[in-house]
Amino acid sequence: MVGIIVELIISWLLLWFFEKKHLTVLGIGIQPKRMRDLGYGLLGAAICCTVYHMLTTIHWRLHKMISINVIWWVLKSVLFEELAFRGALLYIAIRKLGITKACILSALCFGIYHIFSYEVYGNPGTALLVLVITGIIGLTLAYAFANTQTMYLPIGLHLGWNLINILVFSEGPLGKQSFVKGSSAGLTGIPSLLVFLLQIFALPLFTAWYLKKFYKKVKL
Repeated sequence: MVGIIVELIISWLLLWFFEKKHLTVLGIGIQPKRMRDLGYGLLGAAICCTVYHMLTTIHWRLHKMISINVIWWVLKSVLFEELAFRGALLYIAIRKLGITKACILSALCFGIYHIFSYEVYGNPGTALLVLVITGIIGLTLAYAFANTQTMYLPIGLHLGWNLINILVFSEGPLGKQSFVKGSSAGLTGIPSLLVFLLQIFALPLFTAWYLKKFYKKVKL
């Protein structure tokens, strides 16, 4: 929590130094439309993640119940990353570079960050794969911020995926959580490729649909 408070202070200083703006430009105030963004983001990402995992594994075994402490850990990690990659720095970059360049830069930084957080920098093949996958997700979240002018949609998307992925299906740094894999679906060939692509593009496609439905003129 201390890290998030420090991020907020640094964010305010950066916004004031470069743009003479306050934290309100990040769209952090509570409004009905922003709550809709958060809710749709949570639900859409949760569904995308659940469908992906159900296609890869045909049997799951209950391991333990979800704890409040683990939920709090996931929430803090998401808020930390969103403030770092979709907060003040992205806002300033959009003002200086335009939406496209700023979002690509944010996505690249997000991907590189995950190479180190996943500790795969010693394996070039795996590092490239992580860069591509997390970079695409980072680009999606960056465009979500740029088009809604609020952090609620990227937070909802990010949190919805991580809660299901880490807490329900035990994929992530916390090890075994609610469910653990029993028997794999054993996908090969084209079905395996399609499920892999689903993992990468389900969230971007959902986000594109949402922005088109509720924000009409999507800025690229």
